[in-house]
Amino acid sequence: MAIALTMFAMGILLGFVGAGGAGFIIALLTVLFGVPIHTALGTSLAAMAFTTLSGAYSHFRQGNISLKTGLLTGVFGAIGSYFGSQTAGWIPVHSLHWLTAGMLFLSAVVLLIRLFIVQKRFENRKTELANVPWIFPKAVLVGIISGILAGTFGIGSAPFIQIGLLTVLGLSIKQSVGTTMLVILPIAFAGGIGYYAEGYLDVVLLLQVLIGTMIGSYIGARFTNYAPQGLLKSAMVLTPITAAAIMLIS
Repeated sequence: MAIALTMFAMGILLGFVGAGGAGFIIALLTVLFGVPIHTALGTSLAAMAFTTLSGAYSHFRQGNISLKTGLLTGVFGAIGSYFGSQTAGWIPVHSLHWLTAGMLFLSAVVLLIRLFIVQKRFENRKTELANVPWIFPKAVLVGIISGILAGTFGIGSAPFIQIGLLTVLGLSIKQSVGTTMLVILPIAFAGGIGYYAEGYLDVVLLLQVLIGTMIGSYIGARFTNYAPQGLLKSAMVLTPITAAAIMLIS
Protein backbone atom coordinates (compact mmCIF):
# COMPACT_ATOMS: atom_id res chain seq x y z
CA MET A 1 0.00 0.00 0.00
CA ALA A 2 2.86 2.38 0.80
CA ILE A 3 4.33 1.89 -2.66
CA ALA A 4 0.96 2.42 -4.37
CA LEU A 5 0.31 5.63 -2.38
CA THR A 6 3.79 6.96 -3.11
CA MET A 7 3.38 6.24 -6.81
CA PHE A 8 -0.05 7.91 -6.71
CA ALA A 9 1.50 11.12 -5.33
CA MET A 10 4.30 10.94 -7.89
CA GLY A 11 1.77 10.28 -10.65
CA ILE A 12 -0.12 13.47 -9.81
CA LEU A 13 3.09 15.49 -10.11
CA LEU A 14 4.23 13.79 -13.31
CA GLY A 15 0.79 14.04 -14.87
CA PHE A 16 0.75 17.75 -14.08
CA VAL A 17 4.14 18.51 -15.64
CA GLY A 18 3.74 16.03 -18.51
CA ALA A 19 6.87 14.03 -17.71
CA GLY A 20 7.34 10.31 -18.19
CA GLY A 21 8.82 9.64 -14.78
CA ALA A 22 10.58 6.32 -15.46
CA GLY A 23 13.67 7.62 -13.67
CA PHE A 24 11.61 8.73 -10.69
CA ILE A 25 10.05 5.27 -10.42
CA ILE A 26 13.51 3.72 -10.36
CA ALA A 27 14.85 6.22 -7.82
CA LEU A 28 11.91 5.90 -5.41
CA LEU A 29 11.79 2.12 -5.58
CA THR A 30 15.51 1.73 -4.90
CA VAL A 31 16.01 4.52 -2.35
CA LEU A 32 12.74 4.59 -0.38
CA PHE A 33 11.70 0.95 -0.58
CA GLY A 34 14.99 -0.87 -1.01
CA VAL A 35 13.98 -2.62 -4.23
CA PRO A 36 17.03 -4.13 -6.00
CA ILE A 37 18.15 -1.96 -8.92
CA HIS A 38 17.62 -4.68 -11.54
CA THR A 39 14.06 -5.30 -10.36
CA ALA A 40 13.39 -1.54 -10.29
CA LEU A 41 14.62 -1.21 -13.88
CA GLY A 42 12.46 -4.10 -15.07
CA THR A 43 9.40 -2.75 -13.27
CA SER A 44 9.89 0.75 -14.64
CA LEU A 45 10.29 -0.50 -18.20
CA ALA A 46 7.30 -2.85 -18.03
CA ALA A 47 5.14 -0.10 -16.50
CA MET A 48 5.85 2.13 -19.49
CA ALA A 49 4.27 -0.42 -21.80
CA PHE A 50 0.94 0.16 -20.08
CA THR A 51 1.20 3.88 -19.35
CA THR A 52 2.04 4.77 -22.96
CA LEU A 53 -0.66 2.58 -24.49
CA SER A 54 -3.50 5.09 -24.04
CA GLY A 55 -1.27 7.94 -25.20
CA ALA A 56 -0.29 6.09 -28.37
CA TYR A 57 -3.92 5.30 -29.14
CA SER A 58 -4.92 8.93 -28.60
CA HIS A 59 -2.18 10.19 -30.92
CA PHE A 60 -3.18 7.62 -33.54
CA ARG A 61 -6.78 8.84 -33.44
CA GLN A 62 -5.55 12.41 -33.94
CA GLY A 63 -3.34 11.46 -36.90
CA ASN A 64 -0.09 12.31 -35.11
CA ILE A 65 1.62 8.99 -35.83
CA SER A 66 3.66 8.00 -38.87
CA LEU A 67 2.90 4.28 -38.91
CA LYS A 68 5.61 3.17 -41.33
CA THR A 69 8.38 5.06 -39.53
CA GLY A 70 7.06 4.19 -36.08
CA LEU A 71 6.70 0.47 -36.75
CA LEU A 72 10.13 0.19 -38.35
CA THR A 73 11.81 2.05 -35.51
CA GLY A 74 9.78 0.23 -32.87
CA VAL A 75 10.56 -3.27 -34.16
CA PHE A 76 14.30 -2.69 -34.07
CA GLY A 77 13.91 -0.77 -30.83
CA ALA A 78 12.33 -3.90 -29.33
CA ILE A 79 15.32 -5.97 -30.45
CA GLY A 80 17.69 -3.47 -28.88
CA SER A 81 15.61 -3.31 -25.70
CA TYR A 82 15.61 -7.08 -25.22
CA PHE A 83 19.35 -7.19 -25.80
CA GLY A 84 19.79 -4.32 -23.33
CA SER A 85 17.74 -6.08 -20.66
CA GLN A 86 19.96 -9.14 -20.99
CA THR A 87 23.07 -6.96 -20.77
CA ALA A 88 21.85 -5.25 -17.58
CA GLY A 89 21.93 -8.56 -15.73
CA TRP A 90 25.70 -8.70 -16.20
CA ILE A 91 26.32 -5.21 -14.81
CA PRO A 92 27.19 -5.12 -11.06
CA VAL A 93 24.58 -3.46 -8.82
CA HIS A 94 26.81 -0.58 -7.72
CA SER A 95 27.91 0.20 -11.27
CA LEU A 96 24.34 0.04 -12.55
CA HIS A 97 23.27 2.65 -9.97
CA TRP A 98 25.91 5.05 -11.28
CA LEU A 99 25.26 4.29 -14.94
CA THR A 100 21.49 4.72 -14.59
CA ALA A 101 21.96 8.04 -12.79
CA GLY A 102 24.32 9.14 -15.54
CA MET A 103 21.79 8.21 -18.21
CA LEU A 104 19.13 10.25 -16.43
CA PHE A 105 21.43 13.29 -16.44
CA LEU A 106 22.11 12.69 -20.14
CA SER A 107 18.35 12.42 -20.76
CA ALA A 108 17.91 15.84 -19.19
CA VAL A 109 20.58 17.30 -21.47
CA VAL A 110 19.00 15.75 -24.56
CA LEU A 111 15.56 16.94 -23.44
CA LEU A 112 16.94 20.45 -22.97
CA ILE A 113 18.32 20.36 -26.52
CA ARG A 114 15.00 18.99 -27.80
CA LEU A 115 12.88 21.68 -26.09
CA PHE A 116 14.97 24.78 -26.63
CA ILE A 117 17.13 24.16 -29.71
CA VAL A 118 15.85 21.39 -31.98
CA GLN A 119 12.18 22.34 -31.58
CA LYS A 120 12.80 25.94 -32.64
CA ARG A 121 14.72 24.78 -35.68
CA PHE A 122 11.97 22.41 -36.84
CA GLU A 123 8.87 24.23 -35.59
CA ASN A 124 7.88 25.33 -39.11
CA ARG A 125 7.89 21.77 -40.45
CA LYS A 126 4.19 20.89 -40.54
CA THR A 127 4.34 17.39 -42.02
CA GLU A 128 6.85 14.61 -42.36
CA LEU A 129 9.25 14.67 -45.26
CA ALA A 130 7.78 12.36 -47.89
CA ASN A 131 10.95 10.84 -49.31
CA VAL A 132 13.63 10.62 -46.67
CA PRO A 133 16.53 8.71 -48.28
CA TRP A 134 17.72 5.52 -46.64
CA ILE A 135 14.75 5.41 -44.27
CA PHE A 136 15.25 1.72 -43.43
CA PRO A 137 18.84 1.89 -42.13
CA LYS A 138 18.04 5.18 -40.37
CA ALA A 139 15.05 3.62 -38.60
CA VAL A 140 17.24 0.65 -37.64
CA LEU A 141 19.87 3.00 -36.19
CA VAL A 142 17.43 5.11 -34.17
CA GLY A 143 15.52 2.04 -32.98
CA ILE A 144 18.53 -0.03 -31.93
CA ILE A 145 20.23 2.82 -30.03
CA SER A 146 17.04 3.90 -28.26
CA GLY A 147 16.12 0.30 -27.46
CA ILE A 148 19.49 -0.56 -25.97
CA LEU A 149 19.41 2.54 -23.76
CA ALA A 150 15.87 1.79 -22.59
CA GLY A 151 16.47 -1.91 -21.99
CA THR A 152 19.77 -1.50 -20.19
CA PHE A 153 18.83 1.40 -17.93
CA GLY A 154 15.05 1.01 -17.62
CA ILE A 155 14.36 4.51 -18.95
CA GLY A 156 11.88 5.55 -21.61
CA SER A 157 14.55 7.15 -23.83
CA ALA A 158 11.79 9.39 -25.24
CA PRO A 159 14.11 12.42 -25.75
CA PHE A 160 16.50 10.27 -27.79
CA ILE A 161 13.67 8.83 -29.88
CA GLN A 162 12.11 12.23 -30.55
CA ILE A 163 15.37 13.81 -31.67
CA GLY A 164 16.04 10.80 -33.91
CA LEU A 165 12.60 11.04 -35.48
CA LEU A 166 12.98 14.79 -36.01
CA THR A 167 16.53 15.06 -37.30
CA VAL A 168 17.28 11.63 -38.79
CA LEU A 169 13.90 10.43 -40.06
CA GLY A 170 12.39 13.78 -41.01
CA LEU A 171 9.13 13.86 -39.03
CA SER A 172 7.39 17.04 -37.94
CA ILE A 173 7.36 18.00 -34.26
CA LYS A 174 3.75 16.87 -33.81
CA GLN A 175 4.42 13.55 -35.53
CA SER A 176 7.65 12.99 -33.63
CA VAL A 177 5.78 13.30 -30.32
CA GLY A 178 2.99 10.94 -31.37
CA THR A 179 5.25 8.43 -33.11
CA THR A 180 7.53 8.32 -30.06
CA MET A 181 4.61 6.91 -28.06
CA LEU A 182 4.21 4.14 -30.66
CA VAL A 183 7.95 3.37 -30.67
CA ILE A 184 8.08 3.11 -26.87
CA LEU A 185 5.39 0.41 -26.80
CA PRO A 186 7.40 -2.47 -28.36
CA ILE A 187 10.55 -1.24 -26.63
CA ALA A 188 8.88 -1.41 -23.22
CA PHE A 189 7.18 -4.76 -23.87
CA ALA A 190 10.36 -6.41 -25.17
CA GLY A 191 12.46 -5.01 -22.35
CA GLY A 192 9.89 -6.10 -19.78
CA ILE A 193 9.91 -9.62 -21.22
CA GLY A 194 13.69 -9.64 -21.08
CA TYR A 195 13.77 -8.65 -17.43
CA TYR A 196 11.03 -11.16 -16.63
CA ALA A 197 13.05 -13.92 -18.30
CA GLU A 198 16.01 -12.97 -16.11
CA GLY A 199 13.86 -13.07 -12.96
CA TYR A 200 13.97 -9.29 -12.39
CA LEU A 201 10.28 -8.46 -12.84
CA ASP A 202 8.02 -8.57 -9.77
CA VAL A 203 4.42 -8.73 -11.02
CA VAL A 204 2.91 -7.61 -7.68
CA LEU A 205 5.28 -4.64 -7.54
CA LEU A 206 4.40 -3.81 -11.15
CA LEU A 207 0.69 -3.74 -10.29
CA GLN A 208 1.33 -1.45 -7.31
CA VAL A 209 3.30 0.96 -9.50
CA LEU A 210 0.69 0.92 -12.27
CA ILE A 211 -2.28 1.51 -9.96
CA GLY A 212 -0.59 4.46 -8.30
CA THR A 213 0.93 6.17 -11.33
CA MET A 214 -1.98 5.72 -13.74
CA ILE A 215 -4.60 7.08 -11.33
CA GLY A 216 -2.32 9.86 -10.13
CA SER A 217 -1.20 10.98 -13.60
CA TYR A 218 -4.81 11.05 -14.81
CA ILE A 219 -5.72 13.45 -11.99
CA GLY A 220 -2.57 15.55 -12.40
CA ALA A 221 -3.02 15.92 -16.17
CA ARG A 222 -6.35 17.67 -15.62
CA PHE A 223 -4.50 20.67 -14.18
CA THR A 224 -1.73 20.93 -16.80
CA ASN A 225 -3.47 23.69 -18.77
CA TYR A 226 -3.27 25.98 -15.76
CA ALA A 227 0.54 25.95 -15.66
CA PRO A 228 2.75 28.39 -17.65
CA GLN A 229 4.69 26.83 -20.55
CA GLY A 230 8.00 27.91 -19.05
CA LEU A 231 7.22 26.08 -15.82
CA LEU A 232 6.22 22.91 -17.68
CA LYS A 233 9.38 22.87 -19.79
CA SER A 234 11.58 23.49 -16.77
CA ALA A 235 9.83 20.73 -14.82
CA MET A 236 10.30 18.27 -17.69
CA VAL A 237 14.07 18.90 -17.63
CA LEU A 238 14.35 18.90 -13.83
CA THR A 239 12.46 15.61 -13.43
CA PRO A 240 15.26 13.27 -14.65
CA ILE A 241 17.89 15.47 -12.97
CA THR A 242 16.13 15.14 -9.60
CA ALA A 243 15.72 11.39 -10.04
CA ALA A 244 19.42 11.04 -10.86
CA ALA A 245 20.38 13.16 -7.83
CA ILE A 246 18.29 10.96 -5.54
CA MET A 247 20.05 7.87 -6.84
CA LEU A 248 23.51 9.41 -6.41
CA ILE A 249 22.74 10.64 -2.88
CA SER A 250 21.70 7.13 -1.91
